[in-house]
Amino acid sequence: MVSIKDVAKEAGVAISTVSKVLNNYPNVSEETRRKVNDAVERLNFVPNQVAAALSSKRSGRIALLLKLNMKTQAIDEIDMQYISGALGMAQEKQLDCITVFYSMIAKMNLEEMIRYFASQNISGIVIFGMNNDDRVLHQLIDSQYFKIAVVDGATTNESTSVVGIDHYQAQIDVAEKTIKENYCKRILYIAGMRNSYVTEEKIRAMEDLCKKRKLKLFIRNGDFSELKARNLTLRYGKNKDIVVCGSDLMAIGAMKALMDMDIFRPVCGFDGIILMGYVGKQMNTVKQNFYNVAAEAVRELARLLTGSKGRKVRLPHTLVRMKYEDIIC
Repeated sequence: MVSIKDVAKEAGVAISTVSKVLNNYPNVSEETRRKVNDAVERLNFVPNQVAAALSSKRSGRIALLLKLNMKTQAIDEIDMQYISGALGMAQEKQLDCITVFYSMIAKMNLEEMIRYFASQNISGIVIFGMNNDDRVLHQLIDSQYFKIAVVDGATTNESTSVVGIDHYQAQIDVAEKTIKENYCKRILYIAGMRNSYVTEEKIRAMEDLCKKRKLKLFIRNGDFSELKARNLTLRYGKNKDIVVCGSDLMAIGAMKALMDMDIFRPVCGFDGIILMGYVGKQMNTVKQNFYNVAAEAVRELARLLTGSKGRKVRLPHTLVRMKYEDIIC
């Protein structure tokens, strides 16, 4: 079967250009339109369900694409807050909404992924938990087939916005507060997942802060795992003055390890999850409102669906010490 990719190769243009010609978009030159139509005729290409769905001009159905954290047995509060916030805003904006888990599409190539979403009349996608090595998702964004809002992403284009807090500044804020409150010359930083834009931003923040304050920085990846953070702290925490963690769950693992070693070291986290109020020993942490982040991502997607261009949307964060009394009803 001849695919839209074959037509693009034959015509010497991008796949997105073929789609625009098939759907009679106005911003295509006559020469390009002729090349594509000639290629369609030579290859006897019959537009598949992707082109049909895109040309139907249907809008108002969006997908929430989530990558679940499989490295912990703890209930993933963050994903539940994301889903709740997104569904609430989708209802307000009168958008039909489905939830898709990344594991369902992880083995698809670009064309298969486009066909999957287009066959369900999806016009926009909110992506949560995307990493730098999610190659096909990056291709999907570059193709601009769909309007997309990426939570904690890096790249924008005309059809794609990114929404989230300033992780670089937030990491500096919580680490600097903990440093000022305690004697500190050596820091153990337990970072999140490798190949993550957010993790890279936080590591850059710690490197800049420690360079500015002339502190020794030791970095290890904890992959957002409480167990891995615990083991790293057992191994490296004793001869460090402060343990800074890229997530609350890792901070809890680090604190538990220090308690087992019967030594005190200040620990700070990142996220502000409810669990910190139960076991966090009032550690400093960054509080980001995941419900609001997801709601704002859907709001931004609705803006894109009305023809606006992609942009970067920054939301506020606060520094808190989670207390048990603050989280019980």
